[in-house]
Amino acid sequence: MLGYLFGFNARIGRLKFFLCSVGLGFVVALTVFAITGTTYHSMPKGMLLSLDQMKGPLIVVGVMFWLVTFMLQSMRFRDIGWDPVCVIPLWIALIVVDRVIAAKIPAVSLGHDHPGTIVGALTNLGLVLALTFWPSGRHETWTPTFDVPPQTPDAPPRRQDGASVAASRIARVAGGEFGR
Repeated sequence: MLGYLFGFNARIGRLKFFLCSVGLGFVVALTVFAITGTTYHSMPKGMLLSLDQMKGPLIVVGVMFWLVTFMLQSMRFRDIGWDPVCVIPLWIALIVVDRVIAAKIPAVSLGHDHPGTIVGALTNLGLVLALTFWPSGRHETWTPTFDVPPQTPDAPPRRQDGASVAASRIARVAGGEFGR
């Protein structure tokens, strides 16, 4: 059931993944803008805008953004040919371990307020680039197999007189038979 809920069994191509990610970011930005605008206009004049007033709706938007991003990444990992059930928990574990190392050893963190190290940042960048630019896997199998030899495309069909179908079409058009 989780396979269908989180998109573990679905596939999405590179272009659709990129466009869905950009569209999701645009929708989340508009939603946050609408929440802050509605909260601002419903306040009495002279009061300052407080995060406490928007905390509930912003948490809901953040959780929905996280779930949709998780589903898109799962579908893209499946399309690449990687198993998202293995890759995503390892990615989450890497993020957690990276943050723990950056908190325990501040000298290796990226900055004073940054909760990560250069290794975690480069790994995240690599995975995001793989999700965006890695070509799709074979559609016959869910995961790549290395024991199957690569398939060569079939040769174009030949006519009985030895000429190919394309050559006979070109000859027919060039000989004045076009449109008859």
